[in-house]
Amino acid sequence: MTSHILMIEPVAFGFNEETAANNYFQKKDGQSLSTIQKKAHREFTDMVAKLRAIGVNIVTVVDTAQPHTPDSIFPNNWVSFHSDGRVALYPMFAPNRRLERRMDILADLTKVGFEINQMVDYSNKETEGYYLEGTGSMILDRNAGIAYAALSERTDEGLFLEFCADFGYTPCVFHAYQSVDEKRLPIYHTNVMMCVADKYALVCFDAIDDEKEKMMVMATLLNSGKELIVALTQEQIHHFAGNMLQVESADNIPYLILSQSAYDALSNQQRQQLSAYNMLVPIDISTIEQYGGGSARCMMAEIYNPINQK
Repeated sequence: MTSHILMIEPVAFGFNEETAANNYFQKKDGQSLSTIQKKAHREFTDMVAKLRAIGVNIVTVVDTAQPHTPDSIFPNNWVSFHSDGRVALYPMFAPNRRLERRMDILADLTKVGFEINQMVDYSNKETEGYYLEGTGSMILDRNAGIAYAALSERTDEGLFLEFCADFGYTPCVFHAYQSVDEKRLPIYHTNVMMCVADKYALVCFDAIDDEKEKMMVMATLLNSGKELIVALTQEQIHHFAGNMLQVESADNIPYLILSQSAYDALSNQQRQQLSAYNMLVPIDISTIEQYGGGSARCMMAEIYNPINQK
């Protein structure tokens, strides 16, 4: 867990046609772009306020109008931060998402005291058609040193294994699917069907069709010391119940951040189980979920880099 989070304030959020090719969580209707942006901006500011109110340090950076990046509100896909001072940059499937990588954001983080001593840049793999979209593609159990990845068009196995070798993670690779028009199609990001916290995990095992892979994921979680494994249904993950993130306050109090739709989709028993480990903080981000196809976890890029003591 960390108490430091990077979030990108949207200026032109909206439905991204380029990502809709394989993100089946996105939904489009007739609302105007300006209306969608206003609603998303309100949800964003409310979320930042709620996180700050519980003692989480939120570093916000305002997006730029040009180039147009409708998904910039989801920074965890292009960058990840690490406790050894390194930063990883990732290759993105959609061409307009590649424009989200901004070196000025990293410079801003160093200005406020975060140490960045090396950038590990995988983004050139885009030219070869290989993608790995950060902590959307991968679930990093930083305490146990395990990385989980459901392979898809956006999550290349070779790149995933390269990342694990570079950053010292043991890989856990599997396949996860959702039903779309009576077909079983790959889930675009691992973090919509799986959340790993310090002592527990939530997983949609129904999305893992291969029984051996299902047992392997379960065994890996149990062997890593998880005390609780909550099984999510396919219906629950369509309400983003897998897209959660455990954070902590500045005084080390743990919280589970999730959307209101995810909270509502959980059963009373599941809420009680999770509340034994941390307080649940539901936030209404329904506009962002509908048009962006991502939820609370996607909006937060955790900063683990050391802070320079001045």
